[in-house]
Amino acid sequence: MKAVEVTEGASPVILGMPHTGLHIPPTIMKRLNLRGHMMSDTDWHVEQLYAGLLTDATRVRATFHRYCIDANRDPEGASLYPGQNTTGLVPETDFDGQPIWNGGEKPGPVETRERIFLYHKPYHEALASQIARIKAIYGVAILFDCHSIRSEIPFLFEGKLADFNIGTNDGTTCHPEMEKAVAEICRNADGYTTTLNGRFKGGWTTRHYGRPETGVHTIQLEIAQSAYLESEDTPFHYSELKAANLRPHLSDILHRLEQLALDGVLDRAVGS
Repeated sequence: MKAVEVTEGASPVILGMPHTGLHIPPTIMKRLNLRGHMMSDTDWHVEQLYAGLLTDATRVRATFHRYCIDANRDPEGASLYPGQNTTGLVPETDFDGQPIWNGGEKPGPVETRERIFLYHKPYHEALASQIARIKAIYGVAILFDCHSIRSEIPFLFEGKLADFNIGTNDGTTCHPEMEKAVAEICRNADGYTTTLNGRFKGGWTTRHYGRPETGVHTIQLEIAQSAYLESEDTPFHYSELKAANLRPHLSDILHRLEQLALDGVLDRAVGS
């Protein structure tokens, strides 16, 4: 199985999906314990949630599970949130802080480097290639990084997460008009809650590629799974009813971002 699926489109918007993959090779799966086999930290059904919302968007999707290696972590292993609980490049625990590997089976440095080569590197090569392709067409490229997470995970954060969690690394990864547009649509979405650069400020992908001064704009949206799943527990079924209420807002976001690029707003320097 290829590590990454790419669907090329002509829109200036690229959808990144690093955490929807479910593939774990048998040689790795047999080393995971029962909690690891649950794969509960998957961004469940995010590809279905965004399907068809912006028909000409490019999509870059990792097919491998984050327990193989996390495509949204620094390949050098640096923490995204120093001093806070999180999971690493090759997670040792799940989001609840519980071990996912059988005793003595967690990968060491040599195997981690191999997994970077087999999984992490191909995903980011594909992503970088699509960003370059779109930028060559429009002069700018928008990477919209699509994520979801359970709304209550005490190991990672206190209380209940907002429905929409927008990350721009404190405004550094995209044009201010992009951040403003996404935040406005989310805050005006009736029945949903929104946080900007709260617990999730954007992962390594958002921070690594987001260089507004070069024409590459990135933004991460972490959606609470309570907003579109039947239940935030196994078997994590997709709720058609909840999704039908949520998808129009996501569509508004993607179309608004596309229009900002097509109107040349992202070409203009801040303050011009």
